[in-house]
Amino acid sequence: MISLRGLRFSYAGGPAFAFADVDVPQGGVLLVRGPSGSGKSTLLALLAGLLSPAAGRVCVADTDVGALPSGRRDTWRGRALGFMPQRLHLSENLSVAGNLELPFVCAGISVDTASVNDVLSRLHIADITRRKPHELSLGQAQRVALARALVRGPAVVVADEPTANLDDTNAHAVVSLLRDLSAQSRATLVLATHDPRVASQISATATIALEAHA
Repeated sequence: MISLRGLRFSYAGGPAFAFADVDVPQGGVLLVRGPSGSGKSTLLALLAGLLSPAAGRVCVADTDVGALPSGRRDTWRGRALGFMPQRLHLSENLSVAGNLELPFVCAGISVDTASVNDVLSRLHIADITRRKPHELSLGQAQRVALARALVRGPAVVVADEPTANLDDTNAHAVVSLLRDLSAQSRATLVLATHDPRVASQISATATIALEAHA
């Protein structure tokens, strides 16, 4: 589940953001909408424990993320969260298979080969496991990033602008896969986007609509 109460964040010498209170049950969908610069990525970073709130409370997967010591956030993130950033950040030195093993390595647990093979098959990328990221098309790289976010069956899946730079066909496929695979594992799905194509495909449990920052 996700619960936000009085959540605020400000950058030193930069913009300050205040986010609406919201509750999303386990298995629900939180849609975060707004133009570039409205705070979507900031909110996702707060949900993932990459930033600490200036005020308020952010609870994700039954954990008060802001109250976690910094040393425990990485462990919590590795176990509870699947993250698909706008910039895919695939490790260029690793193959597709190696990138999918990273979440297990970061969480300090053994690689679940069956889970890796299952998500590769579902996303139709089992035939490119030996390729490096620079050998992938944009659509393939998006699917690898999605596979990496889902491979450990996290309680929460967070996707930041998952359809950026994708044509209609690939955008529809990525959102469908995010929605369907998250639903199958009863993961709470958080989607941040300014793309109207996403909203047309998603039945959101809750929506946070952000405005351009003045």
